[in-house]
Amino acid sequence: MNRFKSLMTGGAAVALAIAATGAWAKDDITVALQLEPPHLDPTSAAAGAIDSVLYSNVFEGLTRFMGDGSVVPGLAASWDISEDGLTYTFKLREGVTFHDGTTMDAEDVKFTLDRINAEDSANAQKALYSSISEVKVTDPQTVEITLSEPNGNMLFNLAWGDAVIVAPESIEGIKQTPIGTGPFKFDDWSQGDKITLSRYDNYWGEAPALTGATFKFISDPTAAFAAVMAEDVDVFAGFPAPENIPQFEADPRFQVLIGSTEGETILSMNNKQAPFDDIKVREAVAHAIDRQAIIDGAMFGYGTPIGTHFAPHNPDYVDLTEMSDYDPEKAKALLAEAGFEDGFETTLHLPPPSYARRGGEIIAAQLAEVGIKAQITNVEWAQWLETVFKGKNFGLSIVSHTEPMDIGVYANPDYYFQYDNPEFQALMAEFNKTADPAQRSDMLAKAQTIIAEDYVNGYLFQLAFPTIAKAEVQGLWTNAPTQATDLTAVRWAE
Repeated sequence: MNRFKSLMTGGAAVALAIAATGAWAKDDITVALQLEPPHLDPTSAAAGAIDSVLYSNVFEGLTRFMGDGSVVPGLAASWDISEDGLTYTFKLREGVTFHDGTTMDAEDVKFTLDRINAEDSANAQKALYSSISEVKVTDPQTVEITLSEPNGNMLFNLAWGDAVIVAPESIEGIKQTPIGTGPFKFDDWSQGDKITLSRYDNYWGEAPALTGATFKFISDPTAAFAAVMAEDVDVFAGFPAPENIPQFEADPRFQVLIGSTEGETILSMNNKQAPFDDIKVREAVAHAIDRQAIIDGAMFGYGTPIGTHFAPHNPDYVDLTEMSDYDPEKAKALLAEAGFEDGFETTLHLPPPSYARRGGEIIAAQLAEVGIKAQITNVEWAQWLETVFKGKNFGLSIVSHTEPMDIGVYANPDYYFQYDNPEFQALMAEFNKTADPAQRSDMLAKAQTIIAEDYVNGYLFQLAFPTIAKAEVQGLWTNAPTQATDLTAVRWAE
């Protein structure tokens, strides 16, 4: 043994010792996601896939979401709110730089918020920030935001990925080369395959344990299963093949995290396009749907039935599922009352996720039972955003709305399902001005009831969020309070 040691160089001895003890510290990670972003600017697109890669990793806002859904300081170290609720004064953190080395200061905050509210803004959640009437720079570390009316959601809204802070110097190339302030900087994007990030050494906060991360995009559920089983990836966040979960639960190589999301999965209806401009038709569609059959058939039992656009884990959720219970005979009677005794034909646009593609087949069969012939069109996300979300050229679609507490989108008549109800709009305007928690709860209950009674969409289920990871990975979010894969606390067990 002594002779063997004496023959080894110092480096070789160290390498052998590390191999023998298994003490080689892994410091990078490969995370698989089902959906690839269409581009890399979270402030100018509705695609949550952008946030899945970049939120809190590359980009940060004044405030941010934590894994439990709480809102905490981000780039703002602290803030004061005036008694009338109209002025927010934010003190920014010292020593924050963008990944190109430039300083992040109050001018960048002003640029970001002004850009959101500009006439030519492409921000998908522009309505959330419409009450911002002025952004004033007091000094490099202080910014004052004045509202036209009180908004009890403002700190929450500023935590969205749509309000991350960007710099005017980098905005021209942001869709391909994102430059933020987060603990990881963007390295490369091999479109159709992966995005790589590396640790930003001049990060203002606590340095992450990981030195790098690779996000791989695997859309096919069968390929997803194979990649995890072969250990080609370390984590699959939002694993798309729930039927395989029991196999991973029985395998000591892996851990299975089943979390909840903010994802209200809906059968969206084009409220301005005939025949869905008739409430009787929309109600008929709602009663033609067997939610549990969809959850069992498409999601293998993972998912919580919903009867309105609100997350069941939220304390203000109202269970309204009985209003749209499965009743095909009632659906047929409503169609006859609306003049469609023989049914009608429509389109059903399905984006890539399993809940849409698998759920769509089940829903089309259920609709056919009451005489509604839905022609399925499978589309990629870029097509869905162009045709359905922007173009509003659809009859039906299936999508999971993963933005946090986003019932307010129903107050926007230009939103893709084109619901236009002045009563609801007035209610949400009042809600935004209200700070009293009890009053806000009452208003949220009323809002949920209005859209359920109007059968705006078919409300299916709250999307579960299964994550499969190697057993040694620590610090992953279990739940998804926003669409994000936050790596700031992720590390390998020692």
